[in-house]
Amino acid sequence: MAASNTTTSYGTVTKTFHWLTALLIITAIVLGAVANRLPYETNDQLAFKAQLFSYHKTLGVIVFAVALARILWALTQPKPGPLHAERKIETKLAELVHWLLYISLVAVPLTGWIHHAASAGFAPIMLPIGQDLPLVPKSESVSELFAGLHWVWSKIMVGSILLHAAGAIKHQIIDKDATLRRMWFGSGEGPAVPVHKGNLTAPIAAIGIYILATAGGAMAGLYTHETIDASVALEEVSSDWQVTEGDLEITVTQFGSPVTGAFADWTAAITFNPEAEGVLGDVTTTIAIGSLSLGSVTGQAMGADFFNVESFPTATFTADITRGDTDYVADGTLTIKDITVPVTLPFTLTLDGDTAQMSGMVALDRRAFEIGNSINDESTLGFGVGISVNLTATRNAE
Repeated sequence: MAASNTTTSYGTVTKTFHWLTALLIITAIVLGAVANRLPYETNDQLAFKAQLFSYHKTLGVIVFAVALARILWALTQPKPGPLHAERKIETKLAELVHWLLYISLVAVPLTGWIHHAASAGFAPIMLPIGQDLPLVPKSESVSELFAGLHWVWSKIMVGSILLHAAGAIKHQIIDKDATLRRMWFGSGEGPAVPVHKGNLTAPIAAIGIYILATAGGAMAGLYTHETIDASVALEEVSSDWQVTEGDLEITVTQFGSPVTGAFADWTAAITFNPEAEGVLGDVTTTIAIGSLSLGSVTGQAMGADFFNVESFPTATFTADITRGDTDYVADGTLTIKDITVPVTLPFTLTLDGDTAQMSGMVALDRRAFEIGNSINDESTLGFGVGISVNLTATRNAE
């Protein structure tokens, strides 16, 4: 059997692409549908759900690569003509379904991949290509947009697959023709048919269906979602040093991959005299827990088993500032969920007149604050949590 197509039959390469794509995409659809419906109330449930989503995403990336290769190969090959060209409506419908499938095989995996790359955390892709994509920022709005597109367009894909399968069954059982046989291995030349003549009607109609479905998704609000603002309005603080800009970040390890987020709302009351002896000053930082953005796991982090933001909307770090062995140290306590734990934060400090730039990092154990008690397996969620703070402050005039 020839590797290339002829005007009456498909070659081995085309047949391999066809059945490999079918196997991959059906498996990915089943995995995604099952994983989406699984609960995640316990450690084992969460781990299993995430594992299935990892398989789903990994297969999606593979489908995308195979689909591109398949399309490039198809562009170089003749296409056998339809067996029943005289059935114009049926032939046009078949052409439309084929174009919907071709678009879906690229668009659906790509939107899922972009959604994954734009978010952080939960179910990594199990390929040595990293979790990011060029030109795709870590952004909740981008993630939500492409998650919605992935959902809408996947419905077009599933509908196209069902129509394609129904057509093949109809040809096999009712028409009893060679449609299915000429796509199976070992088949020889098919019956003589007119040369396939493509036109723009089917691709334009397929694009039109995608546009209408996308517009429908927008009208239904599928590309954004309303979030419940669980943050509290922090009171302004009087401080000898006023923070003018800064970042307060948190990094957790989920399924072996780091997930970094940040608190958008926090205050710091700082006294500091670099010329003093012993204690140089003190700091009290109040953090609005609900202002945390932690990628796709933000909602989970707000839950009762984690930060429990409804009952404990703020965290507080209070410390004295002293000189360390090389730089400076903020030695005090951190209170989260009414649990107070001693914390020592080493930091570097650059002074330029009345402007100070500070940078520090500390590692904490989430178990000390009873965060994520239901997840006691580090392969699912690491015990260690990294806290990073970078800020610029100016001294208030006396």
